[in-house]
Amino acid sequence: MATPDSSAAPAGLVDLAAERVGGRALLANDEFFAEKENLLKPGRGIFIADKYTDRGKWMDGWETRRRRTPGHDWCVVQLGLRGIIKQVDIDTNYFLGNHPPFASLDALCLTTGFPDDASGVESLSWTPILEKSPLDPGSQNLFAITSDQNWTHARLNIFPDGGVARLRIYGVVVRDWSKLKPGELVDLAAVENGGVPLACSDMFFSSMNNLIMPGRSENMGDGWETKRRRGPGHDWIIVKLGLPGAIQKIEVDTNHFKGNYPDTCSIEGCAAPGASTDELTNPGTGWSEILPMTKLQAHTRHFFEKELSSINDCTHVRLNIYPDGGVSRLRVWGTPSAPVAQ
Repeated sequence: MATPDSSAAPAGLVDLAAERVGGRALLANDEFFAEKENLLKPGRGIFIADKYTDRGKWMDGWETRRRRTPGHDWCVVQLGLRGIIKQVDIDTNYFLGNHPPFASLDALCLTTGFPDDASGVESLSWTPILEKSPLDPGSQNLFAITSDQNWTHARLNIFPDGGVARLRIYGVVVRDWSKLKPGELVDLAAVENGGVPLACSDMFFSSMNNLIMPGRSENMGDGWETKRRRGPGHDWIIVKLGLPGAIQKIEVDTNHFKGNYPDTCSIEGCAAPGASTDELTNPGTGWSEILPMTKLQAHTRHFFEKELSSINDCTHVRLNIYPDGGVSRLRVWGTPSAPVAQ
């Protein structure tokens, strides 16, 4: 039986540091046993019992040597998407006798280039956002972050040394809209523009968060797919747009879904700024039709323009699929109602 992806972003949040959205591990004071780049890779990491390198046991994470001097180890991450950090997951999966007993996190918002040496890192104005906290071995260590500032970089500090499998930095994307031209068409649902899936009827086979990721899907697992429906009804997903806007063009991509694409789909929208997820899933919410029920094809990019009905200042869209299946990407192009420079 499939189980929920425990490394998926919580509903309403995005992994700002994920490799797939442009996150990069920039600099670490030590990575003797395992490379810092592993911190941002998908999944929770794997373990291969008999795999070794010329430096020791191969580990799927970032691992420093055993420290014999005072101090602690650290790694700096550049967020792929600027935003407000709400939660972090310092995952020590498979690090059992070699995990750090404590960790902390500092953050930074930079508009200039990042230094390429350790001395330059120390001279920056880091802000602590997670105090030194205990870590459990082989576990997802989750911490809430209360800062409401925008950040571009984070520094993971481990005390005194050891290995971390993955670092997840969940938050809300804050795009700089200052360079947006009047009337410019943008994908209001895209993760890089602040779009975020809030809820769905089912995501048994793959996460709803995949639906608005950059680029086309790499495979069938890189989309949103529900289980086979055996009763009445249909599946759906609600996406909050990065900014309210007037929708002019929509793409529903069933890339890689061949024997399991939805037969038909429809799309609704609403202007409900500030609405909670519970309110949006309530049958009484004022959803209006944007795209009527439309036939879909396997492994195809479907574009809709003339078929669309307009909604002023649309803040959310709901993609309905009948009766079930998989969609790889949803693009919602429109003109923002009121861009805000940040």
